Amino acid sequence: MRIIGHLDMDAFFAAVEERDREWLRGKPVIVGADPKGGKGRGVVSTANYKAREYGVHSAMPISKAWRLCPNCIFLGGNFKKYSEVSEKIMAILRKFSPVVEVASVDEAYFEINGDWKEAEKIAKKIKNEILEKEQLSCSVGIGPNKLIAKIASDFKKPDGLTIVAEEEAEKFLEPLPIRKIPGVGPKTEKKLEKMGIKTVKDAKKFSREELPHLYDPIRGQDDSPLVTEWEAKSIGEEETFEEDTKEAPLLVGCFESLLRQMFGRFKKSGFRGFRTISIKVRFGDFETKTRAHTLKAPASNLAVLRKEAMKLFLPFLDRRENPKEKLFRLLGVRVEKLK
Repeated sequence: MRIIGHLDMDAFFAAVEERDREWLRGKPVIVGADPKGGKGRGVVSTANYKAREYGVHSAMPISKAWRLCPNCIFLGGNFKKYSEVSEKIMAILRKFSPVVEVASVDEAYFEINGDWKEAEKIAKKIKNEILEKEQLSCSVGIGPNKLIAKIASDFKKPDGLTIVAEEEAEKFLEPLPIRKIPGVGPKTEKKLEKMGIKTVKDAKKFSREELPHLYDPIRGQDDSPLVTEWEAKSIGEEETFEEDTKEAPLLVGCFESLLRQMFGRFKKSGFRGFRTISIKVRFGDFETKTRAHTLKAPASNLAVLRKEAMKLFLPFLDRRENPKEKLFRLLGVRVEKLK
């Protein structure tokens, strides 16, 4: 029998700040970009639960968060500190589990040996030790696979513990919104709504041929393994401008700088070459375009990177790729298929 847990820290960045600064407690806190009086260009990294009462959530434009909650306390964040706290939390988790997959700085999957009662005891011990040693709360989901465990961890946040045994998995999923299934984003959700699908139960009326990628997940089936070691698949850099612009010298200069920064990271990464170069352009209206080129053989020098990246980027400075001459909001560049 396979039993998998998913640990998800509650409003992690904001919770760390509240822990370390007592005066923040009980107040709406947002960690993210500088809102600049509602004119900021970045996004929300984390909002605590008090801020979420105003409708603020992660990945929301910081300008919108400011409009929803101008009285929130906005913090730039200390990501070095969050990483250090995360390492301590993962160390606690490894005391109780032989296999741990760190999914991000604030969440992880872990394998549990024993039965469902033992799994509940272990989950409570993990939660208690994190609270005792780090003064932070977390939510844990326990299930027969990663999919169920992840959905369960979000079921009773904050400070939740939800256990879904294998025989209960399908019934547990049925009343949930289809958006709760991992991989169903806003665009897919709209397509499914047009098919009359709002809940997981609605989706189960369709055949495997009609919903090939959802057929197994909506039935609680997932055989994906825990991954304990990761290798970088890409290295990239991007920049969001303080103000939208279409000034060619500024755009080219920024793009050149991104190339140099990214190449510096590539040289330090230990990889010997890259085959695919991709760029990203986001306009002022948030329309985003990407272009990529794959080389016949791996390259490892800045001259090749610059030449191929510029071929992809320069058409955006005229009407070939930007016929409406829109202003630019963001530029990005990335190398992939690393050797």
